[in-house]
Order: sequence, then structure tokens, then C-alpha cells
Amino acid sequence: MSITKQNPPKIIAVLGGTFDPIHLGHTLPAQETAKWIGAEKLFLIPAHIPPHKLGTHANAKQRAEMVSLICANNDNVMLDSRELNRHTPSFTVDTLNEIKAEHPNTSLYFIMGMDSLLTFTTWHCWQEILTLCNLVVNIRPGYSHLELEDTLTPELNARLIFNLTDLQPQKSGQIVIHESKPVNISSTEIRARIKSGLDCSQYLEKPVFDFIKQHKLYN
Repeated sequence: MSITKQNPPKIIAVLGGTFDPIHLGHTLPAQETAKWIGAEKLFLIPAHIPPHKLGTHANAKQRAEMVSLICANNDNVMLDSRELNRHTPSFTVDTLNEIKAEHPNTSLYFIMGMDSLLTFTTWHCWQEILTLCNLVVNIRPGYSHLELEDTLTPELNARLIFNLTDLQPQKSGQIVIHESKPVNISSTEIRARIKSGLDCSQYLEKPVFDFIKQHKLYN
């Protein structure tokens, strides 16, 4: 992965995950969110050894190849394979530190869902993460802001931003709330459908669907 130093991006959006497999529930909201915040690049980062999971079904090479198929059709979407090259659990803080070192003048926006935000204070070095990037949290349209504020810790509450116009450029530690239309599917459900012989092509980009079929993944 390389970005020309002559034209470094002002904003990079980052989406990490197991991507086992990567599906439209990952890519559509992420691309919508990246466009909304004005990101020139969206990095998709498959985790090698997720700290919260025992393992994966497809191996690291297969998951990377599925992500690369997504990137091949989208100029602004890039596979970042750094976590696959590690032999230890993948921690978000390590990845963000590396990206920040490579792009010191770029604002990083880490995309996550509501469930991740609600457990964010259990993440490894979560305070340091907030010094490296902004969080962009995708919520369902119509989700009550008051309900969110009642659920979060005071420290996270103080960082909430509900209007993009309130964002402070080049500042980290902001938590931007974005109403994103969800795609109601998960990797777990897709694997179960494939194992049961059910069609799941509507949840996957065609090159990924063809790859899964060709390699008989998740059967």
C-alpha cells in the first residue's frame, strides 16, 4: 500500500474488522461515512488475530484477497494489510500509531458501530486511541441522542458531536455521530447461510461471492 507523498490525503477513514467474509454491511456504510466526512481514502484493515475472538474461518490470505477484490473496483478504498503481518493480537492503538507516523499531517477517522462505542472504554489503551484519531460512530436513523448520552461515560459524552459543522479540523478525540442506513446482515449469518446451502449473493459484492464459491469457503 502506498500513497504519494506529493499529495498526502487530508483525511483518511479507517475501518478494521475480521472481514470473514467482507460484505455489504461493512462496505456500504463505510463508504457512505467516508464520503460524508470528506475522506479521500478509506483503509480497510483485516485483523490477523482479533483480541476478542478465538480465530477465523477463512485464513488471513483469503480474507485479504476478498478485501482486495473490493478495493479493485473502488479507487478510494485501499487494503491495509499491516495487521496480517503481525504474529500477536491486533490492537487498534498499534495500527493507528503506525498510520499516524506515516501520515503525520492527516486527520484519521476510525469508523465503528454503536456496539463498539458502548464498549470502547474496555479497549486496549482507549485513551491513547483518542489522541490519534476521531471516532465516527454509525447509528440507526432516529436513534435517540438522549438515550446515547445517558448510556455513555461522562468522558465520552463530553466528546460527542452530532453536527458535522461542529467538527474542529486537525483535532483528535472527537466522537462524531453519523446516522447511517444499516445493511442488516453479519458475517456470522452469511457463513451460516452458505453452510446451509442458502443464497447470500445479495449481501456480497459479486467478486467476493465468486471467490467464496470458487474456494468453497464456509461450506
